[in-house]
This record gives sequence, C-alpha cells and structure tokens, in this order.
Amino acid sequence: MPSPLVTTDWLEANLDNPDLVLIDASMVNVIGKEPIVYDAPVFIPGSYRIDLEGTLCDTASSQVHAFPTEAQFTAEARRLGITPESLVVLYDNQGIYSAPRAWWILRAMGLEQVFVLDGGLPQWLAEGRDTVSAPVAEAATPGTVVGKLDRSLVRNSGYVFEHLEDEDVTVIDARSQARFLAQAPEPRPGVRGGHIPNSLNLPFAEVLEGYRFKPASQLADRFAHLAPSLHPGSGQQLVFSCGSGITACIILLAAELAGYSRLSLYDGSWADWGSNEALPVT
Repeated sequence: MPSPLVTTDWLEANLDNPDLVLIDASMVNVIGKEPIVYDAPVFIPGSYRIDLEGTLCDTASSQVHAFPTEAQFTAEARRLGITPESLVVLYDNQGIYSAPRAWWILRAMGLEQVFVLDGGLPQWLAEGRDTVSAPVAEAATPGTVVGKLDRSLVRNSGYVFEHLEDEDVTVIDARSQARFLAQAPEPRPGVRGGHIPNSLNLPFAEVLEGYRFKPASQLADRFAHLAPSLHPGSGQQLVFSCGSGITACIILLAAELAGYSRLSLYDGSWADWGSNEALPVT
C-alpha cells in the first residue's frame, strides 16, 4: 500500500481484517470551511474515536492544538490496541479535514502503516455503506506501540524564523488567500493579519475535489505553479502552516501524494506566529 490514502472500496473489503485499527478523528470545531452538521452520531462500523482537541493535544502548552506528548500518544495507542503490525486507517466526518492531522501525529510518533480514508465519512455515506451509532470504546487487547517523536517532522517558530531566508526551506500556508493577505480578520483574538515572510499560499480547498483529494497529477501541477523552483526533485524542505496546525496537514498530505518527501508541520502555525509581536509579518 504505497499511497497514504485508502479508498472506501478497500476499507469496506477490509473491515474484518484483524490488523485493521479504524479511527474517527473528527473535530468539534471546524474552521475555514462550512461544516457538515449531523443530526445524530454516525460512525463506520468498528471505529474507535480520538479527541484531537483534548486527549491528543498537549493542553499544558500555550499553543493552540499543540502536538501531543509522547506519553499522551502512547496511552492513546494502548487504548486503541495499536501494535507494530496494525494497519491504522483514519477518517473524519467532514470528508478531508482533521484526519490528515491525526495521520501526521501517528507518522511523527513512529508509525508507518497509517492511512487516511479518501473522502472520509461523507464519501462512505454517499455510497450507501453501513454505519453504526456509536464507536468502540477500547480494544480488547491493549496496544504495544510506544510513541517516539521525530522532531524533524514537527517544527516550531524558532526553526521557521531561522530559515526565513533559506532557499532550501519553503513555508506553505493553507489558510484562505484573504487571511494570508490580511484582507479578512483572523478568527482568534490577538492574532495579527498577514503571513510569514517569503511563505507561499495554497488554500487547502484547492487540493480537494468534492470530499476527496484531487488526482496526484493535478496536485503535482498545483504545487509546481506555486513557485518555479518547487518540484519533487528539488530536495527542498517544505514546512506546512495554517491557522493552528490542522488544515496544514491537508496540504502536507497532498504534497506527499504529489511526490514530495521532505515534509514537516509548523505546529502552532499562524496562531503562534501571528500572536508573537517579536516575529515579522508580511
């Protein structure tokens, strides 16, 4: 399974796979798009539920949606029954929104067999597939995975500031063009408008088509149009940012689909940068 995505067909055929760990990574707060609202809870059969805004968020940090600690991740992986042999598939109830964030957390913590359901729950429902009204509480057998954070995959403001003039490091911002250009207010109080100097703008909606990602060839073209030097063979380090580190992971995953490999997330993103008066803003 070389792609980080799985299809609804594949998932339905593998729901009884003993190695499958299926996780709903939906978020309560949806920013940057019109949220899909459900009348009642609905899940794909066999799903566990994770809380990206609580259990898998370092609430001791001053950052909004800070990456979880290794201890937090390990405890959650244990609850979910994740082992080194597990095939972990993540989805959310918006199509493609927060599942890529969960995917990057698991990848950064050392898991390799981690995938996102292309189209998520809305695609599953549109195809008339079976659902249930409640998630599975916890695995019958505790997991054995221990989180070990690869810090090259998660950057902070210090790293970004240090590399502002580095031609081998490119920051790509997933916010809307209006927010990027300070033509629309930021949703969080105390956060300045504008963007990180020399960063590029790729609103996350532009890598999606309906509930799903655009084809890899179209994604490659879209990244190539951002800057003349931006292509998979350039060896550039791409750092992805957004409002608080959630939708940045959508375009990060899109970059991997397009063939890029040196990828990292600016955790905290604009909520962190824009609220720090010591950091420059364009």
